[in-house]
Amino acid sequence: MDVINTIGRRKSSIARVYMSTGKGKITINKRPIEEYFASPDSRYAVNLPLAVCDLEGKYDIQVNVDGGGTTGQADAIKLAIARALVELDAENKPALRAKGLMTRDSRSVERKKPGQPKARKKRQFSKR
Repeated sequence: MDVINTIGRRKSSIARVYMSTGKGKITINKRPIEEYFASPDSRYAVNLPLAVCDLEGKYDIQVNVDGGGTTGQADAIKLAIARALVELDAENKPALRAKGLMTRDSRSVERKKPGQPKARKKRQFSKR
């Protein structure tokens, strides 16, 4: 099997995933997943597509991720891995779609408006 190359995005994070057959080793920015993500929630999110398809421990995954925070990076990696599994075998797609792993989460930070302290927050109204 060749190396499967896919991309995933979330907020301002971009993850490039390179998946090949192996023993289940996940490397993110040249560091093991346990070292890169301290939070077990982030590690769970990254492993979720593999768990849904019962493919844990069968593929080595190398990830280059850039931008955003830890949650956005974890979700970007999750989408990229799900796309790689579909590219590997199209029969994985219905199971991944049922769990909501094939859809890019397009929510991002709303821009700040002029004359306001934040995107939606207004200045306090003073009647007198």
